[in-house]
Amino acid sequence: MFPNCSNLGRPPFPPKHQQQSNFFNKLPLNVPPTLPSHQQIIDVQFSFWNTALSRALLSGNLATVPAVTPQPMAYGSGNPVPTSDAPTSFQGRKRRSEQSVPHDVKRQRLHSHHSETTLVNQAVPLPEDRRCSFPGSVQSPVFPSCVPPLQDPLFPDPIETSLPVAKDKLSQQVLELFQACQQQTCDLNRKELCRTQLQREIQLIFPHSRLFLVGSSLNGFGTRSSDGDLCLVVKEEPVNQKTEARHILSLVQNLFITRLCYIERPQLIRAKVPIVKFRDKVSRVEFDLNVNNVVGIRNTFLLRTYAYVENRVRPLVLVVKKWANFHEINDASRGTLSSYSLVLMVLHYLQTLPEPILPSLQKNYPESFDPDMQLHLVHQAPCTIPPYISKNGSSLGDLLIGFFKYYATEFDWSRQMISVREAKAIPRPDGIEWRNKFICVEEPFDGTNTARAVHEKQKFDLIRDEFLQVKILADITNQERPELYITFKSSHTEKMTNLFHFLIRFC
Repeated sequence: MFPNCSNLGRPPFPPKHQQQSNFFNKLPLNVPPTLPSHQQIIDVQFSFWNTALSRALLSGNLATVPAVTPQPMAYGSGNPVPTSDAPTSFQGRKRRSEQSVPHDVKRQRLHSHHSETTLVNQAVPLPEDRRCSFPGSVQSPVFPSCVPPLQDPLFPDPIETSLPVAKDKLSQQVLELFQACQQQTCDLNRKELCRTQLQREIQLIFPHSRLFLVGSSLNGFGTRSSDGDLCLVVKEEPVNQKTEARHILSLVQNLFITRLCYIERPQLIRAKVPIVKFRDKVSRVEFDLNVNNVVGIRNTFLLRTYAYVENRVRPLVLVVKKWANFHEINDASRGTLSSYSLVLMVLHYLQTLPEPILPSLQKNYPESFDPDMQLHLVHQAPCTIPPYISKNGSSLGDLLIGFFKYYATEFDWSRQMISVREAKAIPRPDGIEWRNKFICVEEPFDGTNTARAVHEKQKFDLIRDEFLQVKILADITNQERPELYITFKSSHTEKMTNLFHFLIRFC
């Protein structure tokens, strides 16, 4: 399914004596970046782009929106650039809401010349300079089994994406939203460049550590506004998240504050899986960094395989994420659903159709998704899985409405658990983690509840009501055929702007 992609998710590394990157040697590492002038350039560029975007949306022609490429800033070490004295707070692990994020921090650019392009039977798009996000190095006696081989060939060049054919108006609009908002190669480039530099810096205090880019940035479900998730692996053995992980993260936070001028607002969040949350001034991306949460590495490549094994999966997932974000039910830090849970819910729905669109990859290919597989082999799984040919020819529009109906009326929230591993709804376990939980979504590898954040009935009722609302709209539309709209929001500006109007009309 993924030809010539044996290197999926990790960079090719030269022999030991050549491992020093010439790219970083050319950068002024000891000169702090001139943030104000860069900021002024970005503001001018995006002011022009926002004007063009508004005109394009009014005319209905998104293809006329020009690409905007920010002027480069260099990475470097040194004293941090002074920032505002205003206190900075993060509300849990979710990045700040779209209402409060300035357009220069969180933005979406449409139809860039660096658009993400990939065949449906290939791997996730890769940076143009062929860096990638599965770190490797020479063999280390402390960290022997997380080292990819050095002799693998380079990545293939990305090729144009194959998307499903839109059979109706709603399907066409789903595709338009997907193409406008999907993560681009240049977005992944910026995150990967930051990961590469941070790994070099962190290895000054943890010489045998490896830094992995995980989550939506690599699993195929990222958007232009997705933040970056990083997993710092310091050893093969599990790490106590309450004590050891917090100590390690405090050292990393101190490194960011005292040495790295391009890291802004590093904050230690003491969650069940603690993280350091920060913003990279060069890539202009928000990051969450955890320690040894290796299940995130494994599920990144499982989801990545689901994303590309059937070409209707990615557009459907992205639209659901946008819908949930608009209706404010996509924030685990506020007691609603995480993006990871939403993705698993979509995959589960596609597995449980009378004619399934997705199988259980863990059942069909147990060797490729062995939870005990060594980390340096995990990236190979998507290279070995052939495309899944489903007999279900439903359009994207039909699948989207079916998704809402399934969770509004068919799925039994009080008795069933969503299981992508089993490709079906299964009875809830009796374990303590599942008691008194309103939504149960099984993590495919470690069996925990990814929706454990939904612990208040008020939040659960809000989530369920949103599904019911769409289902009612769909039923009315099917019977009376009025023009009804579901709106999505975007954050090109600080104000709330409805950019996408989805006309629901059934033939």
